[in-house]
Amino acid sequence: MTIRHATGRSPQDGRTGGSPARPGPPVLLLIAHGSRDPRHAATVEALVGLVRELRPGTPAATAYLDHCAPRIPQVVQRLAAAGTPAVAVPLLLGRAYHAKTDIPGALRGSGLPVADVLGPSPLLLAALDRRLAEAGLNTVSPAGRARTGVVLAAAGSSDPAANAGLRAVAAEWRRTRGWASVEVAHASAVPPHVPQAVASLRAAGAERIAVAPYLVAPGLLPDRIAAAAAEAGADLVAPVLGAAPELARLLLHRYDTAASAARALSA
Repeated sequence: MTIRHATGRSPQDGRTGGSPARPGPPVLLLIAHGSRDPRHAATVEALVGLVRELRPGTPAATAYLDHCAPRIPQVVQRLAAAGTPAVAVPLLLGRAYHAKTDIPGALRGSGLPVADVLGPSPLLLAALDRRLAEAGLNTVSPAGRARTGVVLAAAGSSDPAANAGLRAVAAEWRRTRGWASVEVAHASAVPPHVPQAVASLRAAGAERIAVAPYLVAPGLLPDRIAAAAAEAGADLVAPVLGAAPELARLLLHRYDTAASAARALSA
C-alpha cells in the first residue's frame, strides 16, 4: 500500500520546521472488487492517479475485495497500526451484494467511515457520454441523439432493487439527453441481455444503436457485452467507464461527504 502526500511528509512526521503538528486529511481508501484480468487493477490504479492529480493534498490508497493485492484486511491493519485515519470509498456503481454485504463484512470492526456508492450521479451520465463520443457517436447533435437508441449494459444482479436502480439511471439518461430510447441489459444470467435490448430498440424504430457498458474496468463481463453487441448487430460499442475524470471527481465528492459526516459525528 502506497500513501502519497502532497508535501512529501510521512504520516508520522506531520510538521514542517518547528511548527506544531496538524492532522492532515484522512486517506481516501478506494475499495475495488478485483479481477484476475490485469486490466482491472491497471484501470483502478489509473483512476487513483487521477484522484491524486485532482487533489494532491489528499492521500489515497487502494484495497481489493478479491483476486488482487492488497486485500482489505491487510490495508486496514496497516492503517490502524500507523494510527492513520481513512475513509473507505467503494468503487461500485450501485447498491447490490458487494455494497450491502461484502464490503461491510470486510470492514467490520475497523471503525472506518464508508462512503456511499457512486451511482446514481450526473457525473456518471457525463462519463457515459464521454465514452460514447470516443467510440465515434455524435453525442452533441440533439437530432442525432433523437435517432439513436442506447443499450445501458451492466453486470446485473440477483437483487431486484439494484436492477431497479439501473432502470432509473437509464430513464434519467434518456430524459436528460434526448435519446430515442435507452434499454437496460445485463451481462450476467439475469435477463434482459444485450441481444434482447438491441432487438427492442430496432423494433421501436431507432436508426442507430449504441451499447454503453456501465462498468468501471475491462474484464470478462465487458468482453461478454462487446461480443453480444457485435453479434446482435449494434452499430458501436463504447469502452468501459475506466479512468474517466468524471469518476475521479465523483470519488472525491463521495469521500468529502463521508469525511464531513464522520467529523460531525465525532464532534
